[in-house]
Amino acid sequence: MAIKIGVCGIGRFSPGFVRFWNAHPLVDEVVMADLLPERVAKVAEEVGVKRILSSLDELCDSDVDAIAIFTQRHLHAPMAVQAMEAGKDVYSAVPIGISMDEIDSVVRATERTGRIYMMGETSYYYPCTIYCRNRFRKGEMGDFAYAEAQYLHDMEHMYESFKVSGGADWKRVAGIPPMYYCSHSVSMVLSVTGVRAEKVSCLGYEDHHQDAIFREGANEWDNVFSNQSALLRTSDGGVARVNEMRRVGFHGADSVYMNFYGTEACYEQNPVGSSWITKGTNPAEDITEQVTCTGQDTWLCGYSPVHPKQRLPASFEGLLNGHSGSHAFLADDFVQSCVNRHSPPCNVWNAARWTVPGLVAHESAKRGGELLEIPDLGGAP
Repeated sequence: MAIKIGVCGIGRFSPGFVRFWNAHPLVDEVVMADLLPERVAKVAEEVGVKRILSSLDELCDSDVDAIAIFTQRHLHAPMAVQAMEAGKDVYSAVPIGISMDEIDSVVRATERTGRIYMMGETSYYYPCTIYCRNRFRKGEMGDFAYAEAQYLHDMEHMYESFKVSGGADWKRVAGIPPMYYCSHSVSMVLSVTGVRAEKVSCLGYEDHHQDAIFREGANEWDNVFSNQSALLRTSDGGVARVNEMRRVGFHGADSVYMNFYGTEACYEQNPVGSSWITKGTNPAEDITEQVTCTGQDTWLCGYSPVHPKQRLPASFEGLLNGHSGSHAFLADDFVQSCVNRHSPPCNVWNAARWTVPGLVAHESAKRGGELLEIPDLGGAP
């Protein structure tokens, strides 16, 4: 069996996935759709796509088996539900949704329709996450005690991306609360341990930059916070600190980092290297090479030694990867799940558990750091 995949939204992010799906032996055709005909025509020629449509509605009415959504982050949930109701399996970029009602609607649509929903969480396949997940599940780190994960991406580096996706009124959506885009950080911790976050307290930094993006009345959420820091209590008794920052003087090889501390060993990472520390040993073991991709670049890279590259189709060889080696694995996960009808690692229930903590964290920040319970929408059957 081979499937047809429709790609909705043609910006900076989706063409790399189109190349992988075009090369996948279980994909019969890739169809592209965008509201801007000139943009989609140009990209389609570059990536070798023959069939072009103009909207999600047309994709839903077409013969594609699955739809991959790469639109603006606040549009994913209603589009995912529409596609599943039309009988299509769905892949969407992060986040799954930006409200509890939205996320619940995607979870329930998945359960009601029997379709597959997968969120393209790149951090799940970051080398540091894979490395910690492998060693934690072997018992080498002991019990989970504490972790720090952060997505540090200054707004001035993101202007052009928001202008491409948001048009003339791009600032209205650029001011989205940072914690509404928390899954890169939260998933790093929770996908290692396999548990969920139960409680959260969060504080926010009120922005004063002259671009006036984060101001009451200036964005769709009346959001004033450009930086937010949350403290999570996890269901195994551990603690995790998550930073989501959009106004910070930082620029490293990547924007996502994690430190992970178990009772027997820990992993530490910074912009220049990574270390493994086992209790009672000295000095720390430098493991930088094990968790660094060849040609490391946020958008264009290869793989790291910890990536299970052998599981990928041979036809992926030579294609440029992205986001620390994650794109190839996410692209293959979605195809395999659609063809074989099994739940992918980044399934709808994990997507909810990696996103909902941020929604509650933002509410906590608005209340001055009040400790709040995090609702759970359930786990995979």
